[in-house]
Amino acid sequence: MKKSMTIPALSVNPSGDAVCGDNKTMTDVITMQHSIRRLSHPFMALLIAAILIVSWGCSGEQGRAPEAGSNGKKAPSAPAYGDIIVEGSIGDASNLIPVLSTDSTSHSISGLVFNGLVKYDKDLDLVGDLAESWDISDDGLVITFHLRRDVRWHDGHPFTADDVLYTYRVTVDPKTPTAYAGDFLKVSKAEVVDPYTFRVTYDKPFAPALPSWAAAVLPAHLLEGKDITQSPLSRHPVGTGPYIFKEWVTGQKIVLVSNKDYFEGRPYIDGYILRIIPDMATMFLELRAQGVDQMNLTPLQYTRQTETPLFRKNFNKYRYLSFSYTYLGYNLENPLFQDRRVRQAISHAVNKEEIITGVLLGLGKIATGPFKPGTWAHNPNVRRYPYDPEESRKLLAEAGWRDTDGDGLLDRGGTPFSFEIITNQGNEVRAKCAEIIQRRLADVGIRVEIRVVEWAAFINEFINKKRFDATILGWTVTLDPDLYDVWHSSKTKPGELNFISYRNEEVDRLLEEGRSTFDMKERKRCYDRIQEIFSEDQPYTFLYYPDSLPIISARFRGIKPAPLGIGYNFIKWYVPEGEQKYVMTR
Repeated sequence: MKKSMTIPALSVNPSGDAVCGDNKTMTDVITMQHSIRRLSHPFMALLIAAILIVSWGCSGEQGRAPEAGSNGKKAPSAPAYGDIIVEGSIGDASNLIPVLSTDSTSHSISGLVFNGLVKYDKDLDLVGDLAESWDISDDGLVITFHLRRDVRWHDGHPFTADDVLYTYRVTVDPKTPTAYAGDFLKVSKAEVVDPYTFRVTYDKPFAPALPSWAAAVLPAHLLEGKDITQSPLSRHPVGTGPYIFKEWVTGQKIVLVSNKDYFEGRPYIDGYILRIIPDMATMFLELRAQGVDQMNLTPLQYTRQTETPLFRKNFNKYRYLSFSYTYLGYNLENPLFQDRRVRQAISHAVNKEEIITGVLLGLGKIATGPFKPGTWAHNPNVRRYPYDPEESRKLLAEAGWRDTDGDGLLDRGGTPFSFEIITNQGNEVRAKCAEIIQRRLADVGIRVEIRVVEWAAFINEFINKKRFDATILGWTVTLDPDLYDVWHSSKTKPGELNFISYRNEEVDRLLEEGRSTFDMKERKRCYDRIQEIFSEDQPYTFLYYPDSLPIISARFRGIKPAPLGIGYNFIKWYVPEGEQKYVMTR
């Protein structure tokens, strides 16, 4: 019998956190393949070749394709409309206008509410979203998008090319505090050809041009002529997507309802609720009690705590190497970290194998750079930093750090080597990593303090304002290897993504070259060299590529693991009528 409540009861502390930057341009959000026009064109050949190489990297030892559900006990049945899915998150959203937010929670919600012109399908191929097709000129400099004519905003207003033009203009407006202007700044001309045709022109080849238009399109009729930073849409978004915003109770929940008029078809699941539960142990108890239908497991939860009859009967769990990496990043404006020998020494002092084995329980791989192993841009031949305390001490001594008073703590000029690592509340894996790093650095004479900070304060008061010594965080690896927004020296302003303040002239040049050619070999040369420089500079100590470990209630059917993950066909997930649990009121 279905519960008459609108949503499950909420009884958690109204605070939370999330994984910083886990969605720069790609989130595991709803996607569904459109019929598009394939073009015989150098740019498309480059794109398809890149995607094929990425796809090959998603199977086999280096990058397993997602495993099937862990049990398969629920038989297939007819799709039915209804029910609600409740997902747990340790972090709340910050801003639901996508161009203004950088955190993964905001982008995951936005991915259900908004659409871009293009998107990636389950096999990592670019397909149409709000654009049903496009033409690319022979020189790759002009893209003409042909827009769908059957799309309306959630308030009923028709979607047109004016919305795309507005989104472009507000993104490149210097008054807009966004981290995502870089790609659109490459456009020399953007124009509305007619209400359902939009054209962009580039002065020079720009490799990520087409995928850059996966960015969420905003409603011009609600935002144009207004200060976007003061818009009520930041808390009550209006999009074109498969789900319509209903409610946001800060620190507790975000509620969406299905869009019955969605242009790809009404989603089967009537409602989506994100519950903010800032502690993973509490969230796991809610999962066990079936107050949460979906969450991302910790390695301990995946390997041990869910291997029970209760979980085997009521849930399916999945495992695949994620498009992300976790790192220890240094504030390079701090004098402690400005000598790269110090950063190299720290990398030698950190035992990554210990982290993989002891914290991840083997569910991940050692990271050597920003690209996932098996993808075409990954350089497997860079310098590595095996655990070597003696080499670490040697490098620190060369940089002037010695134990001059015999207390076991290094100092230089009378100043002890001591710093603080901050990370986000609720992520026990990162907290344990910090503890291991603290212990290993103590072995070489460096004192480390650990601070765990509530998510909103962590981002707004520490990361964005660069008020930290070092931090443990993660980034999503985008399908196109363009690293400009995270690593270019022009992206170091408050609120931008190069918050460690990394500056390297050769890297800047290579980033610009890598995004300014369609030649696959040239791009590979650029990104290989960038990874070599990173391996020498060590602006991050790259720690690991984690496995994704989602678990979902077994009453949900239609989940089909693919190279992109499991969320790409969310609108096709369903619960058989006899197993539905909740009723969504609108």
